[in-house]
Amino acid sequence: MNNQAFKNNLYRLLKKDSRLWDDEKKELNETLLKDLIDKLDEKLIELLLSDKETKGKFFIKIKDVFVLKQNDLKFFIDENKLDNSYTQYQNKIGLRVGNKLLSERDEVVLNWPFKDCVLEGGMTKEDQKRNEIFFNEVLAKDEIDRLYDSKALVNWKRYTAKGKKKVKELKRDKDGTIRENLIIKGNNLLALHSLKEQFAGKVKLIYIDPPYNTSTSANTFAYNNTFNHSSWLAFMKNRIEIARELLTDDGLFVTAIDHYEMFYLGVLADEIFGRDNRLGVIAAVHNPGGRQDDKFFPTAHENILFYAKNINNANIYTLGLSEEKLKQFKLQDKYGKYKLRGFRRSGNNSNREDGQGLYYAIYFNPKKNDISLDRTNGFVEILPIDDRGVEKCWRWGRDTFLKKMDKYIEIKKVGDKFDIYVKERECDYTGEKAKTIWTNTKYTGQTGTNSLKILFGKKIFTYPKSPYMMKDILKITTKENDIILDYHAGSGTTAHAVLELNKEDGGNRKFILVEQMNYINTVTCPRVQKVMQKENIDDSFLYVELAKWNEEAKEKILKAKSLGELEKMFDELYERYFLNYNVETKKFKEKILKEEEFKRIGLNKQKKLFVEMLDMNQMYVNFSERADKKYKLSKEDIALSEKFYNSK
Repeated sequence: MNNQAFKNNLYRLLKKDSRLWDDEKKELNETLLKDLIDKLDEKLIELLLSDKETKGKFFIKIKDVFVLKQNDLKFFIDENKLDNSYTQYQNKIGLRVGNKLLSERDEVVLNWPFKDCVLEGGMTKEDQKRNEIFFNEVLAKDEIDRLYDSKALVNWKRYTAKGKKKVKELKRDKDGTIRENLIIKGNNLLALHSLKEQFAGKVKLIYIDPPYNTSTSANTFAYNNTFNHSSWLAFMKNRIEIARELLTDDGLFVTAIDHYEMFYLGVLADEIFGRDNRLGVIAAVHNPGGRQDDKFFPTAHENILFYAKNINNANIYTLGLSEEKLKQFKLQDKYGKYKLRGFRRSGNNSNREDGQGLYYAIYFNPKKNDISLDRTNGFVEILPIDDRGVEKCWRWGRDTFLKKMDKYIEIKKVGDKFDIYVKERECDYTGEKAKTIWTNTKYTGQTGTNSLKILFGKKIFTYPKSPYMMKDILKITTKENDIILDYHAGSGTTAHAVLELNKEDGGNRKFILVEQMNYINTVTCPRVQKVMQKENIDDSFLYVELAKWNEEAKEKILKAKSLGELEKMFDELYERYFLNYNVETKKFKEKILKEEEFKRIGLNKQKKLFVEMLDMNQMYVNFSERADKKYKLSKEDIALSEKFYNSK
């Protein structure tokens, strides 16, 4: 059987699996297919074994067992593209088609959203299942030359509770570190590399809520959740590696994730940070009722992974007292609020013989409210003997009792005798350690949605995090002057929590957010400003964008409504922007664009081919080329970029 016949046979075979066939697009879902291959899906393997040709090509027999050659099958899919002639046109145009898995190469994954949108809460199930299209670009390290250079920064604005202002200066502390809240629009991988020059070794906490690589309706459409497994891992690895460089010596990296990729992300983070620097995993209940469209176990929680840059320097602080615990301190005196606890020990190791030096008499004068350890006329003797006559012991020895009795001891008459109590004071409690399961009802997704609704008056975002949960993460990981980075900023929950916690404890924490979606201007920035207004917070944040170049061309491509529009902009692409050196522009313009087969592959794949022609090293303007007039950067943006990078 020749290759084309084999390809057609495999195509017909896979169409039998209803999970893989998209009736609307009339094509196979290759992303899901590769995911099923990775997972050694039983139904898929059974299907492939049912055909003599696919059984012979993609399986190896070991004794009596047939083992799927996963890599061979993936390579065949990549080289032949079962659903259309997309790869054929990649080759015709001169675009490279890889022949190795990401796990076998050192590669970078960039993510380019197809359309920037604001997603409203309360979507129907049908809304949630609609196809949102995103493009990924995979670059081998030998293809990268200028990608990681620091980028020029444009469109500077300073937001305060009262409005927007022009940016004239950047605030720095005594050691030269920028002390500004920052919100940066642009690709987060490139933004991280741009931040490295100024913030390497200065960020105390990095918290991210990355795109979950799941095929269920719980995915967050504002991100790309159509990564296949290996691409997703490379995407995460690229960003975590550079993020680690930004952490202080006692810094912490914290990431939320669901169970689909938890084990793999954990192994990846073990590799980057070192297994010994894994502090723990918290299960945070965000949907107490469970997600009922899950096939087996309704998901009620997400996982939060904690890593230290160096475990020997790391600290996890207490959460403070919960509202329930605070309610227990009902009594008050001149020293503050307190609650009472019996001074006589109870339970294990509470008998007289268990506590050396802890059995002694205490003398009390109820008329004068005097306490003494010396036998005195008119004083009642009190011994640590329980109601059954068993000799127990006190909680403290004599010296400690004498030192603390004025502030911490209270004696009350109970029936016909006197009992001694310790005043446990609210001010002496540093708080509770965070446990590995968080069940606070304020951590739910509904709380996150409502917190935004209160600010905006309507539902404007899908699956926002609860600011209460984020605030508790900040409490156990940061102190009042720390810098916090979130490079999957979303709706801005991290900044919201930073501002509120600063107000509560008088701190001066600073946040850095990175987001590339356009809702940064309709949700993220307005939200942070509204929090400052609502809480009467005298603070500000700087908004800035990575200066676009080929990114600008990409956005034009993705906005095109037809192949005709794409054709019209092609001249501008190769005259004004940077195309890959190996793109055969003349052949593409004069021949390929006119082929009927090219027209049939569909607009989205046509757009993807146009995007792939762009040189990904040139997506944004490098800071080193800020003065080049072809980029048309303003004098103000150039000057502020120089101030940001501390360059003259």
